[in-house]
Amino acid sequence: MGLKVRWLGHASFMIKGEGKVVYIDPYEGDYTEKADLILVSHSHYDHCDTSKISRARKDGTVIVAPPECASRIDGAKAIRPGEKISVDGVVVEAVQAYNYKRFRAPGRPFHPKGLGVGYVVTVGGRRIYHAGDTDFIPEMKELKDIDLALLPIGGTYTMDNPEAAEAAIAINPKAVIPMHHFGADPGEFRRIVESTSPHIKVIILKPGEEYELQD
Repeated sequence: MGLKVRWLGHASFMIKGEGKVVYIDPYEGDYTEKADLILVSHSHYDHCDTSKISRARKDGTVIVAPPECASRIDGAKAIRPGEKISVDGVVVEAVQAYNYKRFRAPGRPFHPKGLGVGYVVTVGGRRIYHAGDTDFIPEMKELKDIDLALLPIGGTYTMDNPEAAEAAIAINPKAVIPMHHFGADPGEFRRIVESTSPHIKVIILKPGEEYELQD
């Protein structure tokens, strides 16, 4: 049975496989199917939505988030870049996610280094990278053996299409799904990636649609 990744909208995803349900950044979409594990990338309201987290959790759900967000969620485990945990066979590694070129005011990036994280989630031997809200940062070039990358393309607060395409090419995953659009055209992202690295499969989903990683 393959591993299913459903885009719920914005930066929200459900990963389902190996008998586990994992949500990342629950904000948009439906959460009637309860989570074994919830991962939150950072403390901004459209990622660390405590009402949606409460809706998605059940008794025994493990919730992992960077410290500023974890402090708002009862029972959440704090994680920082470079740290790794295992939850019932699902391996979660936190990696860097930050802005160095997008600022709310001079010297004040929207996502300063240390605020949030991205995640590499390993389920059933498949490695899924959720970038969080970030620019194309040097640390992305260190990621290896990624089966599926989930990359923001919206600009303003994160990478735009050309930068996200550059990140995809550097990471070199087997497949990539653009997210966090903010009106950006995912077709442009696909055209740039495929013109340089046609071996990378670009999947464009509508909210509620899913992609299955085959064994």
